[in-house]
Amino acid sequence: MKKLCLLSVLLITILFNSCANNSEKNKTTDTTEEVNESIKKELNFTNEQFYDADGQFLKEKAKDALMEMLEYHNYPVFEGLREKIWLTDYNQGNYAELGLASIMFVNNEEDQYMLMDIFLLPGQMLGEHMHFAAEGNPVKMEGWLVRHGKSYIVGVGENNRDQFPQVVIPQSHWEGKTTTNYIIEANEGDFASLAEAESPHWQMAGPEGVVITEVGNVHTNSGVLRSDPKMN
Repeated sequence: MKKLCLLSVLLITILFNSCANNSEKNKTTDTTEEVNESIKKELNFTNEQFYDADGQFLKEKAKDALMEMLEYHNYPVFEGLREKIWLTDYNQGNYAELGLASIMFVNNEEDQYMLMDIFLLPGQMLGEHMHFAAEGNPVKMEGWLVRHGKSYIVGVGENNRDQFPQVVIPQSHWEGKTTTNYIIEANEGDFASLAEAESPHWQMAGPEGVVITEVGNVHTNSGVLRSDPKMN
């Protein structure tokens, strides 16, 4: 009887230690996974990767970079997203610093509402521009919700550029000039809107790039005028 009791105690001890060890292994694995998830590969793009030897803009290479940034931010990459991306380097040959990519989800001219997502690579500038009434559509009024990353949203107002030394306009944009210099630093979840109809405005992404959802009444391509004459 004593031997049976001792055997039972021994078996219980072995089972307890085994469960404890497995639990500890699981904790270690979970912790490792959490650490790995928290470490993201730094986004780093060079202008050379977006052009061939003749200086032709390689849109598919630009989309490669955009897809990498979207995955970095866990943006929902749905089927067909890549094919829907519209992008431009404004024909300035400096996409890494000056360019725009977007997906227009809806632009309803009859009921006058639109929704689009804007994608800017790290440090990339969306060129200064204005909107005017055109083709029977009213002047575009718009607002921007930052979904991922950071954007410096710039429009009319008191010049506060000295507070943001990290915002440097590339020379490829109107020889480093803009007409508006009032900056709003917008982080994830922040919303900003166009201050005045027909007023100049532009944006620049933070170091992790930015994904922005833009809402507005209606968009008309011919109603867009850029400050830099070379970009029109």
